[in-house]
Amino acid sequence: MDEKELEKILKALANRRRLLMLKILKRRKKISMGNMAREIKLSFRSTSKHFSILYVVGLVEKEQDGLTMYYSLSPKLHKIASCVLSII
Repeated sequence: MDEKELEKILKALANRRRLLMLKILKRRKKISMGNMAREIKLSFRSTSKHFSILYVVGLVEKEQDGLTMYYSLSPKLHKIASCVLSII
């Protein structure tokens, strides 16, 4: 992994809302966009933007079932991300 990729992962992790989302995913394994938005008390649109950032850097995976999008932690997390998840 080069420095640019590592920087993107660290930037994605350097946000309290995204850390909270990862903490919830760690506990619940899989959650819909709407349920996450309600749980973190954030708009659907903002939650979607945060999930998009986490998805682009490979921290979460998404799966669509009908009109509902579900997210889960990626099984192939970078070592840095795994370390952060172990302490949150």
